[in-house]
Amino acid sequence: MCLAVPGRIISVSNASDPLARTGRIDFAGVSREISLAYVPEAKVDDYVIVHAGFALSVLDEEDALASLQAFRELDAAGEDR
Repeated sequence: MCLAVPGRIISVSNASDPLARTGRIDFAGVSREISLAYVPEAKVDDYVIVHAGFALSVLDEEDALASLQAFRELDAAGEDR
């Protein structure tokens, strides 16, 4: 099973080279450097879906926040077991 996770772009690097373009992505307080090569339209404060180190698509904020809430609920349900 593969899982893609939403995160918010907090900075962009290598903006002049579309294939080398990366972003610092915030995943609920944890940040990682992620390739933005597949989403050239992505900018700071956008939410993106990330899988295996690559941002795959840009999400609107409402969808991203709903996904993050669902992950929190799953995590809380797992703690109750």
